[in-house]
Amino acid sequence: MKFEWLVARRYLRSPHKPAVLRLVTLLSVVGVAAGVATLVIALAMNTGFGHTIQDRLLGVSAHVNLTRPGEEGISDYMTLGERLAKTPGVRSVAPAIYLTVLLSTGGKARGVEVKGIDPELERRTDEALHHVVSGAADFSKDADGFDSIVIGKMMADDLGIHAGDYVTLTSPQGRLTPFGMVPRSRRFRVAGIFDSGFYDYDYNWAFATIPAVQGLAGVGDVISVLEFRIADVDRAADVARAIGDAAGSGFATTTWQQENRALFRALKLEKLVTAIFIGLITFVAGLNILVVLSMTVTDRARDIAVLMSMGAYRAQVRNAFMLQGLAIGVVGTAVGLAIGGAFAWAAGTYRLIPLDPQVYSVPFVPFQASVFDAVRIALAALAISVAATLIPARAAARILPVDILRYE
Repeated sequence: MKFEWLVARRYLRSPHKPAVLRLVTLLSVVGVAAGVATLVIALAMNTGFGHTIQDRLLGVSAHVNLTRPGEEGISDYMTLGERLAKTPGVRSVAPAIYLTVLLSTGGKARGVEVKGIDPELERRTDEALHHVVSGAADFSKDADGFDSIVIGKMMADDLGIHAGDYVTLTSPQGRLTPFGMVPRSRRFRVAGIFDSGFYDYDYNWAFATIPAVQGLAGVGDVISVLEFRIADVDRAADVARAIGDAAGSGFATTTWQQENRALFRALKLEKLVTAIFIGLITFVAGLNILVVLSMTVTDRARDIAVLMSMGAYRAQVRNAFMLQGLAIGVVGTAVGLAIGGAFAWAAGTYRLIPLDPQVYSVPFVPFQASVFDAVRIALAALAISVAATLIPARAAARILPVDILRYE
């Protein structure tokens, strides 16, 4: 065992250490552990929110959208979709038409976004239709010839709608009559209710067939957008450029990152701010280490002078105190990582903290601890612990034995 580590252990575990020094040492370990654990939990929560929202968002929205700005829509969408499906990186293509309408039933009404889809293609790409909690995703007409619609669970709960009920959709894109512009209205049967787990979609979205929405909008056989799902969502920008080039002039592409840029930028900024402010806890714990070592230098000045008079080098004395502070930091960091990781795992696995989905888009706090974050937190905590030892370790190394032992 090296001389420096032997001295550091004796000072840390000495039974003759003053009670106040033992208390401050314990508080230093607790402070480092609390700072590390809090930071692990906070960053796990930020990471969990980011990944959960991204996964749910990509489950119900396209990775790349192809539109035709300035035109009535895309008319030759089936042929175009089959051609663009051969683009490298594209997993599937589905046509869609979007229409904002007024949904009314039982004396209640509110605006909703209706998405016209090809049911067979949509089932391959959109996870919302795989999470039907009431009824079925059956878009066939009923016995009276009414088209079917599938709505979100939050919307159904808000309006008191159940599977099998009938609703009226009114489009602002009306038809011209001798009495002026009259809104188009159609009656739909609610075939099913889906629960995607993403509040914005469950509260505002509904699905119907493309012909039904086209009829409600009063347009011909055109769609609003071709929606692409790709193999690697992180390469959406590259695939979007390839799709745009293959589609030719007059078309425009957008990616899921572009359409949700503000959301993910806010989550990234929140993670940075959280790390900075909660990291101050670890910084304060580092000051406790500085206090512990400074008190130890004062209390052990005579011992240090004896060691140096017996041949101990100044560097050895300095390293002994640096190792003492590093040991406090290592123990506190290990305890903090264990506590923070265990809490994040339990809270994420068992969904211990519920949330209001109307505010946070998810019904519980998602925790997802990251090994990369844990390594960065540990390195930062140890760096703070080592930095806190520099001043007292230097002071110990500069002690002059002759001044301490003169009157002994």
